[in-house]
Amino acid sequence: MTPTHFTFSAAFILGLTGLAFHRTHLLSALLCLEGMMLSLFLALSLWTLELNSTSFSASPMLLLAFSACEASAGLALLVATARTHGTDHLQSLNLLQC
Repeated sequence: MTPTHFTFSAAFILGLTGLAFHRTHLLSALLCLEGMMLSLFLALSLWTLELNSTSFSASPMLLLAFSACEASAGLALLVATARTHGTDHLQSLNLLQC
């Protein structure tokens, strides 16, 4: 494994462990998701550059577009949660209530 592959896989794993173990605030969960998406975008971009093919060149931009949509939906949920519950703690959210 090359050092660049190790760096991107380590960044993804760190984001995943942060998402799994430090779920106190919704904002920290969203930041971990964005870190994971950023590492995937950089790894996919370098992979298309290593292959030197134009058929895979649109996939990093598609991933970036989905990441931007995910970030905007997450921030909208964060604002809605902060307005209704007064906090962004994940323990205060009850999924069984409407």
